[in-house]
Amino acid sequence: MQLYDVVIVGGGPCGLAAGIEAAKNGLTHLILEKGSITESIRRYPKLMRFFSTAENIEIGGIPFPISGVKANRNEALQYYRKVAAYYKLNTSVFTEVDRVEKDGELFTVMTTTGQAYRAHRVVMATGYFDKPRWLGIPGEDLPHVSHYYDEPFQYSFTNVVIVGAANSAVEAALELYRHDVDVTVVHRREDFKPTVKYWLIPDVKNRVKEGKIKTRFDSCVTRIEPGQVYTQNLQTGETNALPADFVLILSGYTPDASLLRRCGIELDAETQIPVFDTQTFETNVPGLYVCGTVLAGIFTEKVFIENGRDHARAIFEHILGREVQPVKELIDRI
Repeated sequence: MQLYDVVIVGGGPCGLAAGIEAAKNGLTHLILEKGSITESIRRYPKLMRFFSTAENIEIGGIPFPISGVKANRNEALQYYRKVAAYYKLNTSVFTEVDRVEKDGELFTVMTTTGQAYRAHRVVMATGYFDKPRWLGIPGEDLPHVSHYYDEPFQYSFTNVVIVGAANSAVEAALELYRHDVDVTVVHRREDFKPTVKYWLIPDVKNRVKEGKIKTRFDSCVTRIEPGQVYTQNLQTGETNALPADFVLILSGYTPDASLLRRCGIELDAETQIPVFDTQTFETNVPGLYVCGTVLAGIFTEKVFIENGRDHARAIFEHILGREVQPVKELIDRI
């Protein structure tokens, strides 16, 4: 069995950034990714455009040239693939990690299919997008219910209820409305989340004023049935049934806490933030690091590609015994 200097779990932008740091410093490495390279971006809505400008989501010092200011999904997929190829990153895709075990000074990384990889160090860069937040209500597992949204065309001329009011929900609502879908947004708060992309807010609010997108604010979904959902107003207690050919629960995602625990990483019970050094990103398990959004626990909106990519630099400075330059604003962000 080959012994690697570093095994990186997760092939998203932050995992690739860690692989680049390994390659640039002459360390043998292996990136294990449960899907395709940058799988989470591949699963984004097909018409999605990034909030950050292109230079803020670059990795490895490779420029990200685009015709506009903000990259779209397809441009990002092409960019990250080409960067991975440029650095000749050693990747194993469609390889899901089950756990990480430490034996003395070495680690064994076990996959769900029984494969094992040995390493001196391990970096967990698993992100969060494959673990949606479930509402825990009856009917949430019905076939017409999804926690992901990809494109509008399959929903044309139907009734769609969207649960949530952050970026994903707002982008989906606007796209669906423009493709002949009867859209209703249900959200527990009194308005759309203030973190919604600034260029979307006037658009969606004007569509609501025109009655082209319906809302049920201060409300929650209590039950889902074929063809309808039941909501309850949190202020008045009033219940209503809404027609729903499809239900999109776009209420966010969280890191895989069970995987982190199987690796021996301690987590805060309430926030699911792992125990780690805020300068070196080393966890309570010496030699095991966290990188990217996975370290933010339930506060996934606190870490993005633009600051998560810097974690890799600090991690490899520590691995190589160099002076670690702190990642700016990390403590304030979480």
